[in-house]
Amino acid sequence: MKADGYRCVHCSATYPFDLFRRRCDCGGSLEIVYSGTGSIGPGTGHWRYSGFYPVRKRVSLGEGSTPFLESVKIGPELGLELFFKFEGTNPTGSFKDRGSAVEISAAIEAGASSVACATTGNMGASVSAYCARAGIRAVVYFPERTPESKVNQIKSYGARTVKVPGGYRDAVRLAERAVLRERAEFLAGDYPLRSEGEKSVAFEIFENFGGVPDFVICPVGNGTLISSIFKAFSELKASGLTDRVPRLIGVQARGCNPIARAFRTGVFSPVRPRTEADAIACGAPGDWKRAVDSVRSSGGFFVEVSDREMKRAVKVLGSEGIYAELSAAAPVAAVEKLEIRGSAVLVITGTGLKRSV
Repeated sequence: MKADGYRCVHCSATYPFDLFRRRCDCGGSLEIVYSGTGSIGPGTGHWRYSGFYPVRKRVSLGEGSTPFLESVKIGPELGLELFFKFEGTNPTGSFKDRGSAVEISAAIEAGASSVACATTGNMGASVSAYCARAGIRAVVYFPERTPESKVNQIKSYGARTVKVPGGYRDAVRLAERAVLRERAEFLAGDYPLRSEGEKSVAFEIFENFGGVPDFVICPVGNGTLISSIFKAFSELKASGLTDRVPRLIGVQARGCNPIARAFRTGVFSPVRPRTEADAIACGAPGDWKRAVDSVRSSGGFFVEVSDREMKRAVKVLGSEGIYAELSAAAPVAAVEKLEIRGSAVLVITGTGLKRSV
């Protein structure tokens, strides 16, 4: 596959492919558009799917090839063929490493010497680690309520940190302004390049499961991951490797549910996050429309869960031998409330070693 350019999911404007392009002029989210078909390479790990990426491997910490585990408790109790895709074994402890591998490879390709990034925790740690590996300076902007454990992880990689009053969207604005002022040369975060890297979650599910499951269920904060999963299965279908995509179920915290509300009502409005699930506490998600469109096109839907339900789900996952952070347990809290049949894969997005609650 060859990256031909970008398409705005809001206004349908198109742009030529450019490593530095992040948003449409209208402010909307962009998707990378390809020509041709992709193929899966030999070996293991995230980079064996480079035929579906816009850049080639330039930096890696051994991301990908995460455990795919059949449920021994929840699935049998619910009468479901249930599996967990446990992303907590990635180098910095979350699925974010897949996107960072592509983004920082692009930064190297572009000749950048510094990278700016906004984060609620996990993405900042991931970008900082990959920048350290590549010898690139990282500047990370984070909301004032970001857990200290995650800030300490970011600092451990040598990144410069900037605490921002307010929420994730405020951190995004400052990071983007920093790049415009040329204090940083390359902007990392929930943008098109990261989305391309996160597709490998779906590619591995496809290979681990031996095809396409009936459902894929994952937490939703900014909306980038669930959009990437849909894009990956769509590209597998376009490449003739499958004839269908799974139904996607997005899970949001009840205290931070702007995408679920937009899906239900057709109207998007930002919210003030009121949840302890910090990794999905995005009150003004940039990829909300991509997420809504992806879930709707798949025939799926959204579910909202409370913090109490997620805390219980952390314990339930523990009984399966998996230690997850609060946000990562959201799919378990959701599946216990649903009446679905067939096969389902729950994306457990981060390790519990990051937990702050």
